[in-house]
Amino acid sequence: MNSAMDPSTCQSCNQRFNSVFCKAHEDHINQINEQKSCSVFKRGEVLFSEGGRPLGVFCVSEGKIKMSHMGDDGKDQIIRLVKAGDILGYRALLSGERYSASAEALEDTQVCFIPRDLFIKVLKLDSNLAFEMMKLLSDELHRAEIKLTHLAQKPIRERLAETLLFIKETYGYEADGVTLNVRLSREDIANLVGTATESAIRLLSEFKKDGLIELEGKKIKIMQPRELLKTANLQD
Repeated sequence: MNSAMDPSTCQSCNQRFNSVFCKAHEDHINQINEQKSCSVFKRGEVLFSEGGRPLGVFCVSEGKIKMSHMGDDGKDQIIRLVKAGDILGYRALLSGERYSASAEALEDTQVCFIPRDLFIKVLKLDSNLAFEMMKLLSDELHRAEIKLTHLAQKPIRERLAETLLFIKETYGYEADGVTLNVRLSREDIANLVGTATESAIRLLSEFKKDGLIELEGKKIKIMQPRELLKTANLQD
């Protein structure tokens, strides 16, 4: 069950300049600060479920979240990894539709909730925020187009290498500079790659044998990032 937390102000939030609100007018940030509510979601807890009605948007101040859509076969498909500074729930809110995905905390996560009416009001009044939202939606569409192309054209080995690099770009490394700063199950990784769990496990073992990575439970260490980049067939 999520619990209330003692929130910092929007102005003092560590993610203030990493979020879509970075260029919003100070008066509007003050309004959001006065009316937002903040909570902690434990690992495995759900922020919202597919099919639910959006009542506002969530801004992540700390933690990690995966967003999943249930396919026709009844299996969840991860469609997005969320990090601190990101907002979520805005597409359903802006379109007036129900949530098309569920959001689950990958670790203990702090989020602030901004009510729908306030968010829409500020968005209409603040052209800078509206422009940042357009950029955000454009970036998401671009990433979706690239992913669709790679799913259709790239072999699984290249897609796994690309997925590991994507996870690194999203969450970074731990203090040792090689361990990915997130714990994902083999099923989650297979989900991101777009393959069967068994295939992901086999390829991860191959990558380990080739010296590209090291595996310690759910910990994955990137030992040869440049070779992994070549394997992914991406431009450096």
